[in-house]
Amino acid sequence: MSSHAAFPQADLAPVISGQTSRLLIHHKTQYDFSETVGLNAHGLLLRPRESPSLRLMSFEVTISPKAQLIWSEDVHGNAVATAIFSEPTRQLVVEAASRLDLKSEAWPVFRIDPSAMTYPFRYSDRDYTDLGPLMAQQYPDPNGQLRTWAHSFVQGHPTDTLSLLKDLSSGVCTAVAYEARDSEGTQSPVATLLRARGSCRDLAVLFAEAARNLGFGARLVSGYLNTADGDIGSSGPCGTTHAWADIYVPGAGWIAFDPTNRRMGGYNLIPVAIGRDIQAMVPVTGSFTAADTTRHSLSVEVRVMDLNSAEANGINGGRRRGNHLPAGRGGR
Repeated sequence: MSSHAAFPQADLAPVISGQTSRLLIHHKTQYDFSETVGLNAHGLLLRPRESPSLRLMSFEVTISPKAQLIWSEDVHGNAVATAIFSEPTRQLVVEAASRLDLKSEAWPVFRIDPSAMTYPFRYSDRDYTDLGPLMAQQYPDPNGQLRTWAHSFVQGHPTDTLSLLKDLSSGVCTAVAYEARDSEGTQSPVATLLRARGSCRDLAVLFAEAARNLGFGARLVSGYLNTADGDIGSSGPCGTTHAWADIYVPGAGWIAFDPTNRRMGGYNLIPVAIGRDIQAMVPVTGSFTAADTTRHSLSVEVRVMDLNSAEANGINGGRRRGNHLPAGRGGR
C-alpha cells in the first residue's frame, strides 16, 4: 500500500516578466533494506516555494509503505511534511511530482537602494535585526584564511556592490572545480578552498560564508536546476538536485547567486527550501529501527522536463505509463 497527497493550483500574484518555462519535476528517493525494519518519522522537504516568479500548478507526494503526512512550515517558511509510518517494510519509496510555471530573466536588472549601491554600506537597524544569524559565520576560520580570501575581492573603498558580489561568485567557480558527490554532508569553506574541489553544496556554502565575512546577509537555497532548455552552463549536472545562495541587498531584496554555473539571478533555478544551514535542508531525512546487521542502500533519481513535451510523450509525474524510469542520481 502507498499513501498519496496532492496540492491543487494556487492563486498567486502575476509573475514577473521574462522567459516562461512550464516544467514537470519528478523526484524519487528509494531506500532498500536487507531485512524488515521499522520506520521512524521522516521529514520531507520537496514542495517548491511559490513566488512572483514561480507558480506551482500542482504538487503530489506518493509514499510506500503507506504513511500519514502532517504538513507544517518551518521557521524559514519552507513547507515540511512529516511522514508517520505504521507498518514494517524492506523498502521505502518517496516520489514527488511538481508541475509549475517558472518565469525569470536571463540577465536581470536589479533596483538597488542608493544607500547600498557601493560597498561598504550599512543595513538599516530593522534589516540588521531581521537578518540576524544570516550574517553570522557558521563555520570556524581559525587562521583567517577564508576572511583573507573574501576580502581579496574588494577592489576599493568604496566599490560597486553588485560587481563585488559577481566577482566573489566567479572567484568561487574559478578557485574550486566542480565535482559530483552523492555522499551526505558538506565540506567546510576552508576545506573547499584547500581541496579546490567541491559539489554545488560546497560551492554555495563557500560563497555564502565569504559574503558573510564581508558583512552581507546570506542564506542557502536547495532545489532544482531547470535543464529542460539545455542552457545550464558548463558545470551543472543534468537531472539532479541543486544548491545556491541568496544575498540580501537593500532595494533589490534577495538576489540569487549560483557559483557552480557562474549565474546571478533566479534564471532556471527552482527553490524548494531556504535556510541558514545547508545541512538542515535535506530533501528526505529520517531513521529506522532494525538489527545491527541490517544493511541499506539509497538511490535517487531526479528529472526536470518540459511539461508539454512530457505530456505529449505520455509521461505522468515523471513516469512513463506502464514503465519505470531508468535509474538516476541526485543530491549533487
